[in-house]
Amino acid sequence: MNETALVRNWLEQAVLGLGLCPFAGEPWHAGRVRLTVSTATSEQVLLEDLRSELTILEETSPKDLETTLLIVPNVLRNFSDYNQFLDLADSLLEEHDWSGHFQIASFHPDYQFADTQPDDLENLTNRSPFPLLHLLRESTITRAVAEHPDPAQIPVNNIATLRGLSKERLQEVFGSHPRSDP
Repeated sequence: MNETALVRNWLEQAVLGLGLCPFAGEPWHAGRVRLTVSTATSEQVLLEDLRSELTILEETSPKDLETTLLIVPNVLRNFSDYNQFLDLADSLLEEHDWSGHFQIASFHPDYQFADTQPDDLENLTNRSPFPLLHLLRESTITRAVAEHPDPAQIPVNNIATLRGLSKERLQEVFGSHPRSDP
């Protein structure tokens, strides 16, 4: 499978299939999620790809394009490097006056929340087949959170969902992700 197919499968199996993001289904099924692969082999080129994708998102109506997943197969494979790059990405948002309009959600094969162990199940909620930069519209997030009955409960529900899965099901959904064997 190519990068896009692997990410599409992850979205359908994990994010949508397990209900890890209650906001993802509607734009996904409406065809308003863009999956694009960066061919960057350096952080500088990746910043240019990120700028291009944010420009496309800015210039396109949310009725046509709600969000973008920038797939990054060739750089930022180390989670620490990825985390440091997010500072550069935030600076890019500020530089182009996109702060307050867009934000970047982070997903990585070795994602690890602060104060967790590498193999803790909650890390799986942000583990993806490749490093991803998920470009989100602030207006969409604000609306989705306002319409959700209890947004603070989402992470709690996600952890409960993951804990309720058998080892076989976890392997089926997350097996190709590093460190995902519980």
